[in-house]
This record gives sequence, structure tokens and C-alpha cells, in this order.
Amino acid sequence: MIEWINFLILVISTTLMAFFYIKSVGPAKLEEKIGEIAYKRCGNYRIIASFFELITIINFIFYFFFPLPIPIPQFFIWDYWISVVLSIVILIPCLYIMLKGVKDAGREALFPDKKHTLYGGIYEKIRHPQALGEVFIWWAAALLLNSPFLFLYSIVWFPIFYWFCKAEEKDLIIRYEKPYIDYINQTGMFFPKKKR
Repeated sequence: MIEWINFLILVISTTLMAFFYIKSVGPAKLEEKIGEIAYKRCGNYRIIASFFELITIINFIFYFFFPLPIPIPQFFIWDYWISVVLSIVILIPCLYIMLKGVKDAGREALFPDKKHTLYGGIYEKIRHPQALGEVFIWWAAALLLNSPFLFLYSIVWFPIFYWFCKAEEKDLIIRYEKPYIDYINQTGMFFPKKKR
């Protein structure tokens, strides 16, 4: 029974994380309705989203101990050390990209700020380094937990993170207007654009 409760909480926390994160990336649009308090409110939404992401991580760990009784192997068919190596191979570059994005975004990574200017650093190469890094970390976690089910479940993060990025860009166009549109045209979403 506990395995089904954990799975239900996993699905609910994933959904709530997505819901609140989407709300957190729309301060400029929300500002049109409620004024500058929108940025603070969106920061609160981001904190709530982070809380549900933490719950999701805890659910992943619980799944290792309480897997669903379904016809998917509990563990990968290869030796565990292979899962660990694959996890590390994914984790190192993804953590670097994500943390570089967090560093270069500064406080804006967690708290939207109307006064914040367009980013520099890694953002000069790609528009969404935090999303690019984080989305693959879910696969690394599934590999570290040696769980085929969690690896399959982690596929759900790809459309969710893409949705996050598209929603954020809609709001950034409202916020920065033409400079952001130019930025979109010059900079790749997840991978650098080739210079012409």
C-alpha cells in the first residue's frame, strides 16, 4: 500500500511543482493585473515549486525502497556500478551547466526582479541552461537509484521543462520586448546556434 501512496504523492508533487513553476515565470504578465507586487508573488510561487520538487526527490528515494508491484524490473539488468558510472557521466556536465546558469542568473534564478537586466555568461550561448542541466539530472537520479521505472518516469520532465521555457519566454518578451526577441533570434534555446 505504501508504494501506491508514494507513487500518488510523486505524481501530485510533480504536477504541483509544474503548476507553481509555470505561475512563477509570469511576473510581467501578472504585473499588468496587480502591479509590481507580481514579482514578489512569483518569487513565492517559485519557492512553493521548489518545495514540491524536493518532495518529488524524496518520492524518488522512497521508490527505491517501495517499488510499485508492476511488471517492470525493480533494477536495471546490468551491474549496479554501471548505473553509477552512467549517472556520474550525466550528472557532472548537467550539474555544471545548471549551476553555471544559476550563478549567471544571480538572485533572479529564484526571485524574479523587475530591475534585472538580460543575463550574461552562459546565457550568451544558450537561453535556458538551468532547464537543460536540470532535466537530465532526473535521469541521473534514476540511474543512481538503479530504477528502470524512475528512468521511464523521468521522461515526463522533458515536456514539462520545455513548457517552463516557452512560458518563461512569453513573459520575458513582455518584460524586455524587442531586445529579448533579438536575443531569441541570436541565441539557441538549449544548444548554441552556429554563427553565420
